[in-house]
Amino acid sequence: MYKVMIIDDEKAVRQLLRASIDWESLGLEVAGEAASGIEAINTIDDINPDIVFVDVCMPFMNGIEFTRAATARYPELMVIVLTGYDDFEYARQCVSLPVVEYMLKPIVRKDVHEVLVKVVEKLKQRKSESGCEEQRGKEAAPAGMEQIAGFLRENYTDATINLTSVAQQFGFNSSYLSRRFKQETGASFVEYLMKCRMDRALELIKSGRKMFETANEVGIPDPNYFGRCFKKYIGMSYSEYAESLK
Repeated sequence: MYKVMIIDDEKAVRQLLRASIDWESLGLEVAGEAASGIEAINTIDDINPDIVFVDVCMPFMNGIEFTRAATARYPELMVIVLTGYDDFEYARQCVSLPVVEYMLKPIVRKDVHEVLVKVVEKLKQRKSESGCEEQRGKEAAPAGMEQIAGFLRENYTDATINLTSVAQQFGFNSSYLSRRFKQETGASFVEYLMKCRMDRALELIKSGRKMFETANEVGIPDPNYFGRCFKKYIGMSYSEYAESLK
């Protein structure tokens, strides 16, 4: 199964895409969603999608900015841009981006199905041409895990940091780094990075920082996504935790 990620700040659009396509018949599964480009950048390593549907107009990081950042690290990512009529020409101006298709909203089931059939065929051809990619990720690299863990502790405030960018910097294949990081630290890369950010957030909240200020300072500039991460990690909302300190 190839993995699909849907990125759109409109929940109704995400739900419609999920419900209108027989994903399994195409050899696909919807492996994750995001309501903003920032949330997508922070979760894309966990989801590891082959295909992404991304809206052009989103807060904090729009679809064009996301595509530029994501494809810089995942050059083979298949990006399908969703755009309203008023933004269509703006999207089409970004011809330098590796986008496989531009689709106008409101989306039409038949059109989405046809596009996906083409994209799946491209993925199958690429897989047959490249062979087993896992073989390329087994080489060791000079850096140790502790060194990479230290790098995360020092650079977690960078909102663009992710598994692939760190792997490239230290000379690892991302799949190899993911496995070895978990083996040596007991936590996944994403879990460790989130712990660095949340530990710092707990320090900042004690100083009276507002949620959006803390979110920016720990590398998650989308306050809505930060709020969900904080509640999942701490067990209560940011405001509830702040109140408990009084």
